[in-house]
Amino acid sequence: MQESLLMLLQLLERAALLLMCLFVLTRIPGCKAFFEQREKTGYELILATIIFSGFALFGTYSGINVEGSLVNVRIIAILSGGILFGPWVGLATGVISGIHRFLIDIGGVTSLPCLITSITAGFVSGQIYRMTSGERRWKMGIIAGMACEALTMILIIVFAEPTSLGVVIVSRIGLPMIISQVSVGLIVMLVQSVEGEKELVAAKQAKLSLDIANKTLPYFRSITPDSLHTICRIIKDEIGADAVSITDTKQILAYIGVGEEHYKEQHAIISEETKNTLKSGEIMIRNNDTEHTNPFIQSLIIIPLIEKGEVTGALKIYYAKAHKITDSLQALAVGLSQMISTLMEVSRVEGIKAMANKAELKALQTKINPHFLFNALNAIASSIRTNPDKARELIVNLSGYMRFNLELSDEMIDIRKELEQVKHYVEIEKARFGNRLEVEYDIDEVEVCIPSLIIQPLVENAIVHGILKVKGPGKVTISVKDYGENVRIIITDTGAGIAPEVIRKVYSDNMPDNKIGLYNVHQRVKLIYGEGLRIRQLDQGTSIDFNVTKRGVK
Repeated sequence: MQESLLMLLQLLERAALLLMCLFVLTRIPGCKAFFEQREKTGYELILATIIFSGFALFGTYSGINVEGSLVNVRIIAILSGGILFGPWVGLATGVISGIHRFLIDIGGVTSLPCLITSITAGFVSGQIYRMTSGERRWKMGIIAGMACEALTMILIIVFAEPTSLGVVIVSRIGLPMIISQVSVGLIVMLVQSVEGEKELVAAKQAKLSLDIANKTLPYFRSITPDSLHTICRIIKDEIGADAVSITDTKQILAYIGVGEEHYKEQHAIISEETKNTLKSGEIMIRNNDTEHTNPFIQSLIIIPLIEKGEVTGALKIYYAKAHKITDSLQALAVGLSQMISTLMEVSRVEGIKAMANKAELKALQTKINPHFLFNALNAIASSIRTNPDKARELIVNLSGYMRFNLELSDEMIDIRKELEQVKHYVEIEKARFGNRLEVEYDIDEVEVCIPSLIIQPLVENAIVHGILKVKGPGKVTISVKDYGENVRIIITDTGAGIAPEVIRKVYSDNMPDNKIGLYNVHQRVKLIYGEGLRIRQLDQGTSIDFNVTKRGVK
């Protein structure tokens, strides 16, 4: 019993040596990346075969001679290689180490059993790799190792001459050899922990990227030098860099960190690395840059910012120490550059959209239909002789109408001012159409600000597309009703009525974004107050209403 325990400790000692060698390999950056990769190339599988065949041969040469047999850890190396790297590595390692074991002791009592079980272990390890999940492989490795060693013991008894010699050998080495196979599980768990570390690092990087995205998102809503400096500062602080900068294709837009005193204002790009990155669209890494323009910088990574397939700038990360650009940092930097590219593109799109909306509003404000102006002037001309007072009143109305359109900004205005504009417009139209048009006002005294030109287009729509589309007189009612926290604005006409197809297009956003009129008002009201126009067909005519809040914009 004491002999078996001593033999077990010796086997575990040799297995521990294999474990230590693997541990050292997994700490070396280049080798660590090799163990981290789930998919291996043919070259990498050959390399794995060489490594584990070397371990298996070491196991054979470091074996303990007992009655002509070698007590060793060869099976541990074979199973570990196959379980971790697949059937080709396992089988190749089993064949190589098994033939080697046979050749160094041809005719030995255990040489043929060891050859058979070595190849068997290689085959079994491949099946474990194929058929079991990563979480169960270490357990299956221990079971397979014990089974292979048990098979070895049986074959020793079968092939030994005399059989009694085989029985003696097995009685001495069987238990230590079988128990020592727990080392297979330890080796498998060690290498799998390296893959787990990679996933943990990836998870941390993902969380860090999300944190940076959340902190920088508000500053991408308006791209300015100040906002870009703030974005660079956040990235620098979060990833522990010594300096961070963002460029376009010609200038450094923002620089924070070591040497920032040289970049207080926009500075032309002078480094060849940045120029090459902007030209090629490829990542540039310098891990021991002693010739950098800033003598305090030793490591840097430059990642292109790409929008719609075009390089629009670069993200640059600097460190004062050499060899700081690791694979994980590179992956994080690439993720950050993609995030920045996307957010800057979205910011530009939003900026263009905002400018388009302002231009659309300005067009709506300044739009004076030539026919309306021509007809208004004709109405004034015809009134000059017959009713000079009416002509003067129309001139005042037209002047007020035009001044309102030309002077308004996109800010909220008092509803009374909007209604004054509506009245100017209505008086001109009534002068043109006489008895065909009647306009009634039902206005509560309210204190509320609304977007400019949000009532007049609805009144114009009611007159032009409602009243004037039918024969005979028609009536438009403009109501402003106080409902406590909200004010309801209602435009009702007795005209031709609105087509259901038009209502459907307004509600389903199928009309062009730049259309000026009913859809424009609906979109503006919906954007500002959360709910757009409510459009209803009446038995005769159309009713359009919407609510505005007294407390401001939602």
